[in-house]
Amino acid sequence: MLNQFLTGALRQVMVTPERALPGRPARPFPVPERHAVLGTPLEGPWPEGTQVIGLALGCFWGAEKEMWRLEGVVTTAAGYQGGFTPNPTYEEVCTSLTGHTEVVLVAYDPEVLPTTELLRRFWELHDPTQGFRQGNDVGTQYRSAIYWTTEEQRDAALATRDAYADALATAGYGKVTTEIRSADEAGPFYYAEEYHQQYLFKVPNGYCPVHSTGVACPVPEVG
Repeated sequence: MLNQFLTGALRQVMVTPERALPGRPARPFPVPERHAVLGTPLEGPWPEGTQVIGLALGCFWGAEKEMWRLEGVVTTAAGYQGGFTPNPTYEEVCTSLTGHTEVVLVAYDPEVLPTTELLRRFWELHDPTQGFRQGNDVGTQYRSAIYWTTEEQRDAALATRDAYADALATAGYGKVTTEIRSADEAGPFYYAEEYHQQYLFKVPNGYCPVHSTGVACPVPEVG
């Protein structure tokens, strides 16, 4: 029991670059060409005007399913971002020794799906106050994060975070711990192994719940 406790505790400490696993210079597995549900390219190219954002809200299986169901989403993919180890594997990420979190890459048409609406769904689908965990999933790879690629996304991320933080506080929740930074600063998005892509479409009875607080996120005006 003590060993299990210590292992869990260590998995909730962010690894340093010096201690991170070394990784490898190239991707160790192929990525499917097309989305199993939407039929769109998983790695692009996508239609002109498509924007991309990285969203982390716990286990990426359930999170990705929620994202591909939104009108205006061009494609989604499960992967790893925000860490230090180049081209990591799932097994490596699960050790919490790569620094990555499980991320859903969302490519979307902001004319159909406004960024604030996409982020409203992001906030409402998980508990962004839990730090390095979501529900029973414990480790730095389950931390909440937004990795933006445009200034408009950055502004929307900060505005919706502040609005939701107030709503959560009113409902008795603690401080929002979501990591918000540019995708450039967070580092490359590494696509996860093929079996992770659209996992809950391939395995309809697979277990990966989202951890909604049930608190509604108000959508603020973003100038």
